[in-house]
Amino acid sequence: MAVIRGDLHTHTTASDGMDSPAELVARAAARGLDAIAVTDHDTMDGIQEAKLQGERSGVIVIPGVELSTARNGKDIHVLGYGPDSSDPLWIERLSSQGKVRERRNELLLQRLGQLGIELTLRQVLDAAAQGDRGVPASLGRPHFAAALVKAGVVSTVREAFELYLAEGAPAYVEIPRLTPEEGIRWIAEAGGVAVLAHPGLYRDDAEVERLAAAGGLAGIEAFHSDHTPEEERKYLRLAERHGLLATGGSDYHGSRGGEMRHGDVGSRTVDARTLLERLKR
Repeated sequence: MAVIRGDLHTHTTASDGMDSPAELVARAAARGLDAIAVTDHDTMDGIQEAKLQGERSGVIVIPGVELSTARNGKDIHVLGYGPDSSDPLWIERLSSQGKVRERRNELLLQRLGQLGIELTLRQVLDAAAQGDRGVPASLGRPHFAAALVKAGVVSTVREAFELYLAEGAPAYVEIPRLTPEEGIRWIAEAGGVAVLAHPGLYRDDAEVERLAAAGGLAGIEAFHSDHTPEEERKYLRLAERHGLLATGGSDYHGSRGGEMRHGDVGSRTVDARTLLERLKR
């Protein structure tokens, strides 16, 4: 069987990416990809536009999402492929995730103020706005980073994360979130396939092993732009040991202030055939 070359982790302006869904799919086509998964943070708002462009470009668009979950204050993300975007309970659950994100953003502004950095929500919205595309439905830390650069507080997005926004940094905010198990269950109940995103970023292989062995996951994102070759081999072996899919993707967000977050479209790909067959079943 021919390989279906796919990038299974990307973001658009529906959350914190720089490309519209149509631009993302066109970019994938230009890279010669056969398939691309659109996995915005806690929203599926960009899927329909991406699918229409996929039909025009001859690229298979896999509908997805990246759910924000946490354990003991540590962010853990779960990718969901193929959840039913018309399911009322799933819609309600994504809406609740958006409300959690809004509360996090309010607290983040407060925390920055306590550090002597007077940043307003309007400044963040202006930094997030994409011309006539307007403001994304899901504001994230990259938008705050862009606002900090625009306000002259830092010179680069990377510096904003290192000094203020990254996990453990002074302005990082911990709020109650879904557990990974709850996120995995939500995806399954919406008819989707759950995959643990970028396990190498958590620096907690005991937790990764525990989630892999728990029985709810369908796969592990072994191949990721921020994984070393050694880590990719390690998580591939872990997926094989637990009978899970080994997926991969660039985690493409686009270039903000001349800086590419994670990797470019197609910089990490896998054969998407197994995932597509699983979704059909």
